[in-house]
Amino acid sequence: MAIASVNEKWMRYALTIAAKAEAMGEVPVGAIVVLDSEIIGEGWNQPIAGCDPTAHAEMLALRQAAGKVNNYRLLKASLYVTLEPCAMCAGAMIQARVQKVVFGAYDPRAGALGSVFNIFQNKHLNHKIDFIGGILSEECGLMLRKFFEARRQKS
Repeated sequence: MAIASVNEKWMRYALTIAAKAEAMGEVPVGAIVVLDSEIIGEGWNQPIAGCDPTAHAEMLALRQAAGKVNNYRLLKASLYVTLEPCAMCAGAMIQARVQKVVFGAYDPRAGALGSVFNIFQNKHLNHKIDFIGGILSEECGLMLRKFFEARRQKS
């Protein structure tokens, strides 16, 4: 399978995970961690429900993946997320030594992989992560726009 179609396959799955956040009234962001073509972690935004500012989709997926492999290092793992990671999540990915990150929609307000910051390309860090953005960006962005439009209509 071509790399582009693999990235789209996993991003489509991350979109289904994002729907779980939306059903809870959370910002619809979903993330998965893949190792050797197997999902070893998944998470969706839950900071409101968990009263936890760190309960971003990526953080929850990383925690689950680390638990599954019984190691805080996720060498050779790829993380797929529907929205460009923030600085906190990008930092956690560096600490976990993730190999690759693929994201959907760009985040012009808090994106840390090129939109606002570019943490992965900081020359002072000891771990470099390959990344690609914009995979299924239309679908990922549409889910977020619809969520926020509905939220504004309720107010």
